[in-house]
Amino acid sequence: MAADTIARNAARHRLADDEPVWLFGYGSLIYKVDFPYLQRCPASVTGYQRRFWQGSEDHRGTPGRPGRVVTLVEEPGTRCGGMAYQVAARVFRALDVREKNGYLRLWTRLWLAGQKEVDGLIYIAGPDNPAFLGPAPDAELARQIGVACGPSGSNSDYLLHLARALRDLDEYDPHVFALEKALLRARKSGIAAPEANPLEAEISDLEFF
Repeated sequence: MAADTIARNAARHRLADDEPVWLFGYGSLIYKVDFPYLQRCPASVTGYQRRFWQGSEDHRGTPGRPGRVVTLVEEPGTRCGGMAYQVAARVFRALDVREKNGYLRLWTRLWLAGQKEVDGLIYIAGPDNPAFLGPAPDAELARQIGVACGPSGSNSDYLLHLARALRDLDEYDPHVFALEKALLRARKSGIAAPEANPLEAEISDLEFF
């Protein structure tokens, strides 16, 4: 189910290396910032919902046991909050590798905190890519996330870090928070394989908003 998009993304947007470009992050790009940026700002996009519908066999799973990571799916009238980064366009060479499993760069309109509107790029893995897994009941998603692990770490760590990052941004995402609760329930019941994770101790008694 691998879907290498590096070459496709490189050909999609011809940008000068020093050209400043806004990038919107809505998943691990919120909390795992391993790239240089010029400035960053909380931001949002409209018409999209965040969903754990994309398979991951290169970061948070393996080919035999893929994990699940977020992508965006179109839904008119909705809003998705995250973090925007202004980067030099050369940064996309590394980001295209990081996001290579099915994600394509697209231009979209971003709303920066303070209501400033800018055009920016966003990585989205659509339903036509081979790694797309689609929807499933929360309990099933949580079980899959709970046992998957790949080169970048456990899939549960991805979910828990994302949920905490969204709280830090004061962003409410019912899909992410429902999966977080389902994962913790699965861990307590022994359905999902337990792994040492300090985040669980921090969030197990939180009030979920």
